Amino acid sequence: MNKKNFIKGTTLPVALFFTIATFAPAWGLQTASAAVEVVQQQSTIKGTVVEQYGSYIVLDKDNIGYLINVANPYSFELNKEYKVFIYQQIREDENSLYGFKTLEEKDLFLKLISVKGIGPKMALPILATGSINGIVDAIERENILYLKKFPKIGEKAARQIILDLKGKIKIDGIEVQDSNYEELQEVLKGLGYKDKDYKNIINKVDSTLPIELQVKEALKLLLK
Repeated sequence: MNKKNFIKGTTLPVALFFTIATFAPAWGLQTASAAVEVVQQQSTIKGTVVEQYGSYIVLDKDNIGYLINVANPYSFELNKEYKVFIYQQIREDENSLYGFKTLEEKDLFLKLISVKGIGPKMALPILATGSINGIVDAIERENILYLKKFPKIGEKAARQIILDLKGKIKIDGIEVQDSNYEELQEVLKGLGYKDKDYKNIINKVDSTLPIELQVKEALKLLLK
């Protein structure tokens, strides 16, 4: 399977697709129509991963290849069958497929792209870099520092994510973690403090506060 077998779907609601056989015009059109029906009628595609690239995989189903953007292409094994949950983005200048191993991952992706200024190309790297639990927990605890570690997410975008999604994420199997001091300890270590410096004051910090305020409170106690 090589890249010359990929066809851009400019008039069809499929991002890119290919066939393993030679492309006879009439036969190719029939195959393309079948590919469109699969995507339109189903929210999943079950097929074999035949290619991996930097940001996408190619999933072969019935000799039709679907180019699917995914968070981590190398988490999929070549020549192995997967059921991939699909989100299809259709715009005037774009027909793209985005795929997810789990429904929870897809649900969080859909929440993220509902945020003002966050599109699929920004949401996907968030899923690639962070865990679902970690992302949800950061949003609920207003942990801007955690969100800012993701590519292209600055303070403004992080605050918008929190504003739009806090208290609104309901994903089966995902629970917000109880507040603890793990993230606060990480921040303090990043600032050059050692365990012995803060072990006597950390429990005095209100763990229900957003992480930024926890840091401010901890620093005040350390400087006393």
